[in-house]
Amino acid sequence: MSDDNSTLPYPRPSDEHPTLVVPDPADGRGGAVRRRRRWPWAVLIVVVVLAALVVAAELVARAVLPGVVRSMVIEQLDLPVDQQLDVETEGLLLPQLLAGRLDTLHLSTDAVTLQGITGAADVTATGVPLRGGDLGGADGTIRIDQEQFTALLSDTDLPVDTVEFAAPNATLGGSFAVLGTAVPVSVTFTPGAVEGDLELTPVAASVGGVDVDLDRIGSSLGSLGEGITQPRRVCIADQLPAGLTLTGVEIDGDDAVIDVDADGAIVTDEALQAKGTCDR
Repeated sequence: MSDDNSTLPYPRPSDEHPTLVVPDPADGRGGAVRRRRRWPWAVLIVVVVLAALVVAAELVARAVLPGVVRSMVIEQLDLPVDQQLDVETEGLLLPQLLAGRLDTLHLSTDAVTLQGITGAADVTATGVPLRGGDLGGADGTIRIDQEQFTALLSDTDLPVDTVEFAAPNATLGGSFAVLGTAVPVSVTFTPGAVEGDLELTPVAASVGGVDVDLDRIGSSLGSLGEGITQPRRVCIADQLPAGLTLTGVEIDGDDAVIDVDADGAIVTDEALQAKGTCDR
């Protein structure tokens, strides 16, 4: 072979002119890479959509549930259909709704009438069944004014015509008969509660408009004096629903704040919704 027709050698590879490799179509590695890059975004989108649905469901539950609970309470307690009643819940509602029981339910109203006594009520119930049944428990407060407190004591044997509050005490005004003559009496008590009864502990008294010494009036007026000067337990169970138990009483400004515990069956047992009794 002559030098005139010599074969030229291949150029040496260099960084300036890299050799291109054509991928084999049978090799699926390229598609796998694209899929690996794409699936995290798909999962993220699904998670975001599910989260949005959960949030929306929770908001709907919070918007709808108070009205449903309000209707149930009004029906169970036979309250007026236009009764003002605020309903609040705690925690995430969806898990509680799925379980069929609310952990905590808070009810409040500025004015409600139960067994003839009208006042503001604030109640917290726990373990509230959504498909019927008894509560796990409940407690709350009832705030009543001087007029309602007077009505609460009107059926007792205390000589009560009026009641005036001056925290922490309440002054009861009335009269008792002496030889056919009505003698005005005023006794200032500190209220409390003992074993479900209202307890009145006297701190001052006046008879006929004259301040008297509690120790002297107690000894000079016999049983009547003892009734005025000694701590007095008064049953008011017959003035409250049978399912409520008095646990505390205190004077706060112009109101008497009555603490009560409620029997969990009060929402289903009509006997507990009726007036209680002082027969023991």
